[in-house]
Amino acid sequence: MGLSPWDTRMNQTNVFGEPIEECCSHPITGYFRDGFCRTDKYDRGSHTVCALITQAFLEFSLSRGNDLSTPRPEYDFAGLVEGQSWCLCASRWLEAHEQGCAPKVHLRRTNSKALEIVPLATLRGYATDLN
Repeated sequence: MGLSPWDTRMNQTNVFGEPIEECCSHPITGYFRDGFCRTDKYDRGSHTVCALITQAFLEFSLSRGNDLSTPRPEYDFAGLVEGQSWCLCASRWLEAHEQGCAPKVHLRRTNSKALEIVPLATLRGYATDLN
């Protein structure tokens, strides 16, 4: 018997090839809203970069048409504020990097799939969790 989609989701790794760590459960983040930056073939945005949100990034995202700070109670979403962690789309994070406003990232919480869009060397420059 093959793996269920849940099994596939559970076995995803971070950028170091280790089991991916939880990004944030308050507010609950992730494409699957399970707290992890896990993905699958239906996640067209590749919500795989676990970022430490900044006000500059929230303003940048809003300028690109993605309002992450306004509460949306109909989706049980309180809106993000600076200092929270959130699974960002890898391409949006890269775009923010190119514009000089990318937030820091938690590499152990960032999915290895992000490396298909963002080079590891670039992510390392923003790492919160390297010794």
